[in-house]
Amino acid sequence: MLRVIFAVILAATGFLLGREAYIHMLSEHVVGQFWQVTLLLVAPVVGAIVGVVVAPSVEWLFQRELTEAESSIERMSPPEILGGAIGLIVGLVIAFLIRLVLLEWFSVAGPSGTYVGLALYLILSVFCVYLGVRVGVKQRLGWLARTGTAVPPAQRAIPKIVDTSVIIDGRIVDIVKTGFVDGPIVVPRFVLRELQMIADSLDSLKRTRGRRGLEVLSTLQEIQELEISESDYADIHEVDAKLVRLAKDRRGKLLTNDYNLNRVAQLEGVVVLNINELANAVKPVVLPGEELNVGIIRDGKEQNQGVGYLDDGTMIVVENGRRLIGEHVDVQVTSVLQTVAGRMIFARPKR
Repeated sequence: MLRVIFAVILAATGFLLGREAYIHMLSEHVVGQFWQVTLLLVAPVVGAIVGVVVAPSVEWLFQRELTEAESSIERMSPPEILGGAIGLIVGLVIAFLIRLVLLEWFSVAGPSGTYVGLALYLILSVFCVYLGVRVGVKQRLGWLARTGTAVPPAQRAIPKIVDTSVIIDGRIVDIVKTGFVDGPIVVPRFVLRELQMIADSLDSLKRTRGRRGLEVLSTLQEIQELEISESDYADIHEVDAKLVRLAKDRRGKLLTNDYNLNRVAQLEGVVVLNINELANAVKPVVLPGEELNVGIIRDGKEQNQGVGYLDDGTMIVVENGRRLIGEHVDVQVTSVLQTVAGRMIFARPKR
């Protein structure tokens, strides 16, 4: 829509400039009625074509500046946004006053200057109006105006930005159902693109994981407020860096299972919610000396070790348990090791 608007504005400007160029410049050097009529038709058309050709470049520049302005405004609180709306009205009034100045300045160059000044004024007005509408819709200024009150920043729900690993993992659905995750869940558009690429992969395993991620998003949309963020950063190519930048811009928290992204985000000052750490935190506490019943299913790395698992997936390494593979035995815990990957329990058979 923006490209059409700019194409119309610039084409009309080019058309009028082409006509003025013919009247004041070309007509004085053309002899013959045929060429006079031909150039009278061709010059405005060429000007209009030039306007249409440059419209995509102008629209791209406009979009880039608009995205930067929008990212800055999204970091504001509702009272600041309301003040921005008032500032928008003031800005339009100023734009109207600038129009008078622009037309006065450019009118010195004749009708051609007037057309250029009018085009600049229209672009400035479109920028102000379009930015105001986008920000107003996203921040729900209508609700703020009806209530007449603003939610303090401390009471606003903090957005949770999710990455691809959390979506594919799927445990986020159960966590959301328990009510421990409040506020909107933000899924960036570039994460959706990455998920779609995985779902369209030629590798069957990746394709299955990608489709599972899409199903998880559908489920989340039914039970929680889900926001698709259109924010993107053309100057950043890595998805992880974009996620960190988005979390900082939105003042949100990052939901991830990625260890490297976790570390980078913490270095950047972004709060990270790691589902693996949450799962480890809610596992039952096992202390040395406690007795457990575990099924030993395979041998361990060290000699004569056996390995079993609790119902929650916690690994238990049993000393001298290799001979007991395939059996359920009572063991006594000797030590517990907490790692980034999870908790490991070391034990020995009671018999």
